[in-house]
This record gives sequence, C-alpha cells and structure tokens, in this order.
Amino acid sequence: MTDLLQVKHIRKTFPGVVALDDISLSIAPGEIHTLLGENGAGKSTLMNVLTGLYRPDSGEILFDGSPIQFSSPRDSLAVGIGMVHQHFMLVPAHTVFENILLALDGVANLFSRKKYKQKIQQVLDEFDLDLDLDAPVWQLSIGAQQWIELIKLLIRDCRLLILDEPTAVLTPQESARLFKVLTRLRDQGKSILFISHKMREIMELSDRVTVLKKGRSLITLPRGEYDESRLASLMIGEDQIPMWIKPACKYEELALEIKNLSVRNDRGLADLENFNMKLYRGQILGIAGVAGNGQKALAEVLTGLKEAASGRILAGDRDITKSTAKSSYIAGIAHIPEDRKSIGIAPDMTVDDNLIMKNFTSSAFRRWIFQDRTAIRKNATAKIDQFAIKAGPDGNPIRYLSGGNIQKVIIARELSEKPAVLVALYPTRGLDIGSAEYVHKVVIDGANQGMSTILISEDLDELLKLSDQIVVMFRGRLVGCVDPQTTTREEIGLLMSGEVQA
Repeated sequence: MTDLLQVKHIRKTFPGVVALDDISLSIAPGEIHTLLGENGAGKSTLMNVLTGLYRPDSGEILFDGSPIQFSSPRDSLAVGIGMVHQHFMLVPAHTVFENILLALDGVANLFSRKKYKQKIQQVLDEFDLDLDLDAPVWQLSIGAQQWIELIKLLIRDCRLLILDEPTAVLTPQESARLFKVLTRLRDQGKSILFISHKMREIMELSDRVTVLKKGRSLITLPRGEYDESRLASLMIGEDQIPMWIKPACKYEELALEIKNLSVRNDRGLADLENFNMKLYRGQILGIAGVAGNGQKALAEVLTGLKEAASGRILAGDRDITKSTAKSSYIAGIAHIPEDRKSIGIAPDMTVDDNLIMKNFTSSAFRRWIFQDRTAIRKNATAKIDQFAIKAGPDGNPIRYLSGGNIQKVIIARELSEKPAVLVALYPTRGLDIGSAEYVHKVVIDGANQGMSTILISEDLDELLKLSDQIVVMFRGRLVGCVDPQTTTREEIGLLMSGEVQA
C-alpha cells in the first residue's frame, strides 16, 4: 500500500538556526502517527512546512505518491492536509455555522443556508456531537471550540488531519470522547498526525511514533516496540531529567486569602463571582478547570493586571485588593502568564533584555541615565547558567528560542527577586518532558524555601503529582476542594465539567 504522506530529508534554516536538519517520515492511510520530541526538536517547523506556511530549503514531500510543493496554506488544504492548531482560528463574534462556512471554498454569494446546515449536521450526527450551529463562538467552552476546528477539516474531507496538543484544553471526559472520534476516523481510512507530550495518550492512541531530536528524525517505532520509558529515553537522550523531593505543607501561616472576590470582563460579565480561597506559606495549591472558567482573571487580579469589582485580597495583614502591577507588594507575587510569547516576553528583544524587564530601572543595571550593558550581560550569563537556558548566539531575539527555553527565561526573571507567591498559569503547556520536569523542580524548590504557588493547570496528572490541595473552578466559582492523594482524575473531571458540585 502506498503511503499517504512521505517526507524525505527535509531541511529548513533560519538566520543562525537550523530548525530542520534531516527529517524523514511516512504516514500510511488509516494510521494514527504520533510525533514526539523536545521543545526545539523541530515539530512546529515541520508542521508549518506540511501546512504551507514555510517552504523547505531542500528535501521532498510526496502526497499519494506524487511530489508536491506548497506556496501557501491554501495549497495544503487543497490536497487534503488540514491542521487543528493549539490556538484556534475562529471568529468569536460569528456563529458556529458561520465559522465553518468561512472554511469552505466555492461558496456562492447567494447560497442555501438550509443546504449547508444539513451538510454540517450530518457530520455532527455521524460523530454524535452536540453543537448549536446558531450559537456565537464566544459563548462556547474551549472544548466545543476545538470540535468546530475539527469539523472544519472533516467538512472539507481532509485526508490527513494534524492535531497539535489537542487535549491541552480538555477535561478527561472530553479527551476520551476525542480519542473515540479519532479512532473512528482512522477506521474510516483517515490519517492522523498527532502531536503530544502526554505519554498516557501516546500509549493509548498511536499506531507508530516518530521521535525527533535536534531537527532530525531519530527513529520510527510501531506499536509493541515502545513503552513510556523507551520513548522518554529517546527523546531526552543524554539530557538529565531534574530530580526533586516534595515537602509536606504544614498549613500554619497564611500567605494569601481571597474573600468574596468578583471580577468583571470587558462585556460586564462575571469572570469571578464570590470567589473564596486560602493559600498557606510553602503550599502548592493546584487549580483545575477547563480554560475560560475564570482562571486567567484570578491570575490577573492577583498580579495587579485586572481590577476587582468587589471582595478583598489579603496578604497577611495587608489588603492588596487595589494594588497594581507596579505596587510594592505585587512585586512579591511572581507571574508565569498563560501566553508566554505575547504576554511573557518582548519577542524582538534579546534574552539579556528580557531577563531584566521587571527591574530595568534598578541601579544595578544603569550608569547614570544609561544602561550598563556589561552588568546586563553578566546577569544574563548567570541566569542562563543557573536555569539551563539554551539561549543561542548572543544578541539574537528571544523569539528564536524554543517554547521550553522561553519559559525558562520567564521563570528566571520572575524568581530573581525571591517572591513570596508564584502564580503559574499553565506553566508546562506545550513543553516536553525535560522542560516540564524542570518547571516542576522550580516549583518544588520554591516550596522548600517557603514560596507559595498557585498552580493553574489543565493537566490533571501534573496537578495530582505536585499539589498539596486541588481546588476546582467552574464558571468563575470554586466548586470543590479535594485531596490529590485520595481523588481520581475522573472525579476531578466531573467537577471541571460542572456535573458535580461540592
């Protein structure tokens, strides 16, 4: 049987960086093929090549046995290659139907809404999906929005579906439902290129796994020839996974208390409603919930980026409810933001400059009114060594770094002033095993030194592994508080979906 997709010796370079050195892989019809690799291994660049965003410097791509070259994403879609990105390509103000219609070619200026709705509804019925085609996208959960992206590809009859970390925003129940749909698509002859760092998913879904390392395809293994330890070993290579021991929280001294806190969004709706929470010194408090249920608003109000409509935030005996991001105490609350690339860094500035963004006015980095470039470089050298950052050539913009190394830069900057509280919003989303374990070690080391952490994550395995307690958010409220030692993923998943309220 002819492979649906063949990638042969693809190479892609950027100024000073070899992103893809020698990538080769093949995907058969009716196969779920997983791509595994560290951050910076070349996964995103390869996906951009396959979807027409980048043109390779050399190498060959064959689809259905014929050589192809893409000049744009439209070319890729035209042959039947579609991708569900981590960041959805939807218009929030438009309805589900309108967003799906925008993805179709050849729709006449005058068209039958009834005809197209029937066609879309057939796809929904086939996979037992419950979506209101007339609902505005902004009203839908993140999980429902992901279904829209998948339906856009199915309605175009794409033959190769690329899914980039598709379960990062799903509850365990939603993930199980997605896996059923993917398995059914495979049985219908569709090919799926699946990108994930979660070993549980890889072991459950994959027919074959290709491991990338430093821009090269290291090995492709069929089901039965790999397990979790072998894949982790291949991916990490000679790099060492950080080791740590989790301390026991004593719950003695309150670090932070939130009382009846409410926060409104730009539309005047409640992101948080009468929210109450306590955080103790040295505690790692996990917050579970599907994205969009108030977690971002909680992080922003705690770090002075958003105003509270009512309620109080107490740090010891100090009321910091009205504090701003520039106020003295808020400087003691470190923040790892949700979107590291658009919020956490200045992408066109160097690593050196990003590392001093919170204290660039400090006398340590200035000579009179001028910046002290020697001191700034010395600070960067120390932080790069301390936090094991692969920063590339001096002077390169930080946007050239992999996701994991960008995250390390943010962590190095935020922890440089010994904060009392760390608010970490999805800190390991999209990170490989080694980078994720590094973030975990930073959190644990902080707890050992008395730092309290609010760990907001959609990865239940991560929350169960690190947290002293887990609270669950649903529609801006705290709906449950559980002990990670005695609670299952499924029980937390029910709380996340609002089906059970404690």
